[in-house]
Amino acid sequence: MADMTPIQLLRDIALRCRTQAAGLPEQQEVRETWSGIGFRLGDHYFVAAMDEITEILNVPSVTRLPNVKPWVQGVSNVRGRLIPVIDLDLFFETPSQESMRNRRILVIEQHDQIDGLIVDSVEGMQYFPVDDFSGDVPSLPETIKPFVRGHYVRDSQIWTVISMEDLYEHDVFQEVAV
Repeated sequence: MADMTPIQLLRDIALRCRTQAAGLPEQQEVRETWSGIGFRLGDHYFVAAMDEITEILNVPSVTRLPNVKPWVQGVSNVRGRLIPVIDLDLFFETPSQESMRNRRILVIEQHDQIDGLIVDSVEGMQYFPVDDFSGDVPSLPETIKPFVRGHYVRDSQIWTVISMEDLYEHDVFQEVAV
């Protein structure tokens, strides 16, 4: 090796690298994925687009409001901002069996309005191959169906894609007074 030219030395190194790399696995096909925040209401699993959820909180103390629908729990002060707190189970007329301390809040912001939606649990970030999406609406209570965009299935679990924007814009969601 001592009497090799620099070019010969580089060729020798390249040959040894190719020989050593022959057993490495080939790169697998990369599939485009869709991601969202997973949450549960009763026995149903949902996922909302990442850009529709701004924050996840434990349920804070809530100040009750007079003359509002039963699904409006009240308002809460979160870092100096008053946020209306909505019980999503009650809004969808599917009462929760979870205790309030185990439940979580998904904070949504739409058009300068901030709302906190109480859900039974947050299931973390969920990733699904884009081509596994089905536009069919799975079996759900009728009160939820207007907000459903479709679903994914993973490990026999149906993850219903719900639109927080459609929920926010729905007349019933905006009419909180009794």
